[in-house]
Amino acid sequence: MQPSMFNVRVPLESAGASGDVFLMNTFTDAQVIVSSDVVGLLDRIASDPDLNLTAEEQSALSTLSEHGFVVNDRQAERTRVEAFFREVREDTEQLRVTVLTTLQCNFACDYCFQGDHGDYNKFADKMTLDTAARVADWTEQRLEAVAPESFVLTLFGGEPLLNLPVAYYLAERLWNACVARGVRMMINVITNGLLLTPEVVDRLAPYGLNGVKITLDGDHDTHNRMRPLRGGQGTFDKIIENVRKVADRCRITIGGNFDESSVDSYPALLDYLKEQDFADKLAKVAFKPIIREPKPQAPKGFIPLTAVATNGKPLNGTCMTSAGGGTSICGSCNFVDEKLAFVREETKKRGFPTVDGVHMGPCEIHRSHAHTIAPDGSLYACPGFTGDKTQSTGHIDGRRDDLRTRAATQFERLAAWKECNDCAFIPVCAGGCTVAAHTELGNMHRPNCHKSSFEAGVVSIAREAAARELATIN
Repeated sequence: MQPSMFNVRVPLESAGASGDVFLMNTFTDAQVIVSSDVVGLLDRIASDPDLNLTAEEQSALSTLSEHGFVVNDRQAERTRVEAFFREVREDTEQLRVTVLTTLQCNFACDYCFQGDHGDYNKFADKMTLDTAARVADWTEQRLEAVAPESFVLTLFGGEPLLNLPVAYYLAERLWNACVARGVRMMINVITNGLLLTPEVVDRLAPYGLNGVKITLDGDHDTHNRMRPLRGGQGTFDKIIENVRKVADRCRITIGGNFDESSVDSYPALLDYLKEQDFADKLAKVAFKPIIREPKPQAPKGFIPLTAVATNGKPLNGTCMTSAGGGTSICGSCNFVDEKLAFVREETKKRGFPTVDGVHMGPCEIHRSHAHTIAPDGSLYACPGFTGDKTQSTGHIDGRRDDLRTRAATQFERLAAWKECNDCAFIPVCAGGCTVAAHTELGNMHRPNCHKSSFEAGVVSIAREAAARELATIN
């Protein structure tokens, strides 16, 4: 008998609970506040598993064992973790398909690595209705094979609303396919918000529209500098007006991307959002560091990240400004731990629902029944790889070649977490973002570690738990 390797502890002196300790087990998600005596007991059995215990101590360990804080032995726990990741990969409860309706975009974000701002709309891939029909055929086949309880269609890009005919076609056709099979369908849209209208929402709503994620990169002036139109015009006011018009019609999530030049503007953005008449209708507000092309001298504390193709050039394709949603499209890309924690706490202070910094994964790349489809019908394990055709794992028409076979094999054996030794955050991190490992480290099978960010998230959860307990006592 010994303490679980997934235990995380936070002393609560600073939260006004002198001597108490917050314990969290990231594998079972159990969370308790215990006395220092209990922590001492855990330390004692860690050093001597055969320790003679009093009846009271045995009772305490029995309770801790029920919640996963105490395990029989380390090898059995590692075996359970391996089984957990197998279950995640093969889980059939939900089928998820992310469709890039187009790689075109009407914005010219200064950090965009699509590269050719001047003529990208002219040459970027755009899904045709014929390809959309084949995407629908392929998805119906997956619905038959997997027989899930629910189906999630995510419309992504580029800017997905630049190809509304395909968006509408897929929504209606796949809704009918799900109804025929008794499957619950949900649609998520990840958009820059400029083309979001009540008409778009009303058209998608009957087909299970679940939510729309919109990006704001700081306060008014900062956002307009970071995310202008291709002609240089600002976009902040129009996006806010669009959110106001649809906030009563669907769930809205606000995302955002910060760097060293913009992070200090986020409190002002949050204050502005708090003043809006739609503030209480926002389902989530969550921000993340920018994925930016590496520079020779990066600002201290910032980890550069850019997706690079085999020829050394930035990948052309997927808009990565929407990465970091927590439950889809990569929830752990490029943490800048201190600033991420700062922005998260500022968001909480304004009363907005946000991510807690701990429950981040495993992400979709670890799930066999989560797929990304590019405008040409190529299949990918993650939207972050769609700009690199050498990372395509297949095609909706079933074509196979050596490159796709090799790519599929690479993604099937992802297990970077096995190099993380006994890190307590393995169940919620899975070794970090695969895109980041591939681009920053040159090897998608190596861990991309931002442990301090998870630790900061646990501290925040601990303080909130202590505050609730004190409020109950008082």
